[in-house]
Amino acid sequence: MSKWTSVLLAGVVAACVSTTEAEEKKVPAALNFKVKTITGKEVDLSKYQGKVVLIVNTASQCGLTPQYEGLEALHEKYGKEGLSVLGFPCNQFGKQEPGSDDEIVKFCETNYKVKFDMFSKVEVNGEGAAPLFKYLTATDAKPKGKGKVKWNFEKFLISRDGSVVARFEPNTAPDDPAVIKTLEAELAKK
Repeated sequence: MSKWTSVLLAGVVAACVSTTEAEEKKVPAALNFKVKTITGKEVDLSKYQGKVVLIVNTASQCGLTPQYEGLEALHEKYGKEGLSVLGFPCNQFGKQEPGSDDEIVKFCETNYKVKFDMFSKVEVNGEGAAPLFKYLTATDAKPKGKGKVKWNFEKFLISRDGSVVARFEPNTAPDDPAVIKTLEAELAKK
C-alpha cells in the first residue's frame, strides 16, 4: 500500500468515525432548544440528554405554588438516579408570577429551598410562547394529550431517549401515584 493510499484510507476512516459520533449525539427534538437560566445564562437543553426530565411551568402567587415543595422533593429523591426537574416561571395565568427573575429566585430559595434548575420567565401559550412549550404542547402525551397549557404547574415528562412520555394537569401533585409510577418506570430504563 502506498503512502498516499494509507493517508486517504485514514481520512475515510476518520470521516466515518466522526459521522458515527455525530449520529450518536443527535439531540432529540424535545431537548433541541436554547433557553436562558433564571440568572440570564443561555444554555442548550441538550445538556439534559440521557436524563429523565420533568418540565414544569411555575408561579409564585398561585394556589398551586406549594407544589414547589413536591418538585424539590422529587429532585432530592431521584436526582442521583438521573432526574432533572426544570422550572419555567410564567405570568400568563392570573398574573401570578409578576416578579423579576431575581425576585423569583429569592422567593423559591427562601420559601421552598428550591435547588432544581430554574429558567427565565417565559410564555407557554399563544404567539409569544417559548419554542420549547410550542413543541411540548403539540405533542400528544398522555394522560392530558396535546393542546394549550391549562394553568400554572402543568408537568411534561421526557424520557432518557428524549421522547415526551407524559403530561400531567396542574392539579396533579408531584407526588401523585401516577406521576411517581411513570417517573420511576422511566428512571428504570437505562
